[in-house]
Amino acid sequence: MQQPPLPGDRSRVTQTTPRRVVITGLGAITPLGVGVPGLWQGLVEGRSGVRALEGEEFSDLPVRIAATVPADPAGLLPPARARRMNRAAQFAVVAAREAWRDAGLDPSGTVESGLDPERVGVCLGTIIGGAPVLVDGDRRLRDRGPRSVSPLTAPMTVGSQAAAQVSLDLRITGEARTVVSACASGTEAIGQAIDRIRHGRLDVVVAGGTEAAVTPAVMASFSAMRALSTRNDEPARASRPFAKDRDGFVHGEGAGLVVLESEEHALARGARIYCEAAGWGLSADAHHICAPDPSGEGILRALRRALADAGSVPADVVHINAHATATVDGDLAEATALRRFLDERGGAAPGVPVTAVKGSLGHLQGAAGAVEAVVSALTLHHGRIPPTIGCDDLDDACGMDVVTYVPRPLPTTGDIVLSNSFGFGGHNAVLALRRERSAA
Repeated sequence: MQQPPLPGDRSRVTQTTPRRVVITGLGAITPLGVGVPGLWQGLVEGRSGVRALEGEEFSDLPVRIAATVPADPAGLLPPARARRMNRAAQFAVVAAREAWRDAGLDPSGTVESGLDPERVGVCLGTIIGGAPVLVDGDRRLRDRGPRSVSPLTAPMTVGSQAAAQVSLDLRITGEARTVVSACASGTEAIGQAIDRIRHGRLDVVVAGGTEAAVTPAVMASFSAMRALSTRNDEPARASRPFAKDRDGFVHGEGAGLVVLESEEHALARGARIYCEAAGWGLSADAHHICAPDPSGEGILRALRRALADAGSVPADVVHINAHATATVDGDLAEATALRRFLDERGGAAPGVPVTAVKGSLGHLQGAAGAVEAVVSALTLHHGRIPPTIGCDDLDDACGMDVVTYVPRPLPTTGDIVLSNSFGFGGHNAVLALRRERSAA
């Protein structure tokens, strides 16, 4: 039986009427650089963050390109703190600090920002987490013996380290959650955060995803699956979402985080609002551990559920930020689902422009959906859709209005942007963002 809340404790109070949730802060560290301005400018200009991998450990691999962050995150943090974090956690803290500042909050933490730390939470998605640290520890053990293994190996290996480090950095005591659902992790983390605020459990959540797994073992594994693009000679054009000649995804790294708040909380402190985090939807394919269901049924369910959760209908959709990793089967399954979904708008409705930013960013794994949520919020905020690069010859089988070459103005008819994420094992997650009322 549920215990009654303690006096003054609202952490277990469920709202009778769900609260409206808004995005007030954005943070990112990606293959296009450190910070949200560099991410947005790079996407709008159609630049690529994919580059050749340097280092002897990559030299014998069949695929030697990846979308790596062009900066050492450890150099952006106090040295003593950075040494106690795995690379994914470093990414997360850098992005969280930016999102926190962007939301108009004091970088010293929750109390200095005038927030109740018990009403603030963290929710982060990741897939690999600190596994590269464990691999390095095993190598040290084999080569140099047990004394060479750092005592920090265990705490730096756990997948929840990124959420814990963000909690420590911003002194957030409400809760620190970790979501692992393959490449849908970042999107699902944001969705779970929406619910925590919507139903009165928290007022503010720093949510998103992080990943840092560009390692020889991971690259070799994806290569063995024949999942990666093999265009070693043209890194900047290797990721080709929805293109007729696509041949696999480009592995990447980075982090994207947002600050979510109840609308009443944001308005009370005079925060700038990017958009509403209106709803989200989940589904499972139950089809194959790696391959997508070619019918797109699971994807279609997640799209419909996100829209229903937002209290909207298909005619309200103004733009879709596609998952589109540039794999042959994955892009086709998503396109099949999107065509069926968009058909539900009715014949009189205009077409819906689709973009796929993995052409520029590669596939950031557990961080992908979160970074794409940041991009979707910026698309609503600026009224511009960044182009899909690498899609010079659209696959006729995809049959959608894909934005290519140059940015396009966001249509004014409709107010919902959908951001899609799908992962191994049939994990499907879709986020629905709504245009801020003042921008409508």
